[in-house]
Amino acid sequence: MTSDAIGTSVTEEAVASLRATADPRLRELLAGLIGHLHDFVRETRLTQEEWARAVAFLTATGQKCTDTRQEFILLSDVLGLSMLVETVNGDRVQGATESTVLGPFHMTESPVRELGDDINLVGGGEPCVVSGRVLSADGTPLPGAVLDVWQADDQGFYDVQQPDAQPAGNGRGLFTADAEGRFWFRTCVPAPYPIPTDGPVGDLLRATGRHPYRPAHIHFIVGAEGHTPVTTHIFVAGSDYLDSDAVFAVKQSLVQDFATTDDPTLAAEFGVPNPFRHARFDLVLEPNA
Repeated sequence: MTSDAIGTSVTEEAVASLRATADPRLRELLAGLIGHLHDFVRETRLTQEEWARAVAFLTATGQKCTDTRQEFILLSDVLGLSMLVETVNGDRVQGATESTVLGPFHMTESPVRELGDDINLVGGGEPCVVSGRVLSADGTPLPGAVLDVWQADDQGFYDVQQPDAQPAGNGRGLFTADAEGRFWFRTCVPAPYPIPTDGPVGDLLRATGRHPYRPAHIHFIVGAEGHTPVTTHIFVAGSDYLDSDAVFAVKQSLVQDFATTDDPTLAAEFGVPNPFRHARFDLVLEPNA
């Protein structure tokens, strides 16, 4: 019997069992999932032992999830699935800011902050100002646009990873752009960091000889009335791992220069020591259809 023929009746019966599913999209998704999973088993001749290990791995992945850690998102990220889902849903008008993965650390609500506030609550690292505008695709400023921001510190840790060392909300902020669509805030230059490797995803990376590192970046979710929100990163130009991001999320358009700026007047205006690092860029949203 050929591998294509093995167990086809089981596959057909499993798909047929969905016929009473009221939601047509759910029926389509489950039928496709069943078909691809069954084909995978046939093509690889999956053994009972391998199947049991896979079940144990997925069980451990679920058990590792907490209110502040999402191991399944991490798994999706390192398999490239998160980036693939983003890519197939990421068609945007020319000039709009490209999207990328959410990541596993958007697990807590960002505190509301005023423009110019410092989200680096613990100090340390290179002082940095992030500024720019939120625009529509035609260049029109979007006053009142909301920017949800989160980042790792200068050692590569998020607040939820170090609850005893970082106050809740460190590296996070919810900002509202001004009447001209402008935003600015103070922080430190984030560091590259390894994704968590103390769980099943780390075991997978070690088994496949992969490194766990991500290049330095700041996360954004940006929204404005009448426009499609964008979930994106800004990557620090020159960072390590830009060409080998563990979650495949780097897009060249999202790499920005965090330039060293020697300008005492501007430093005083922003409330940072001189010299400082300054990242300037615009975030461009696509109007709703």
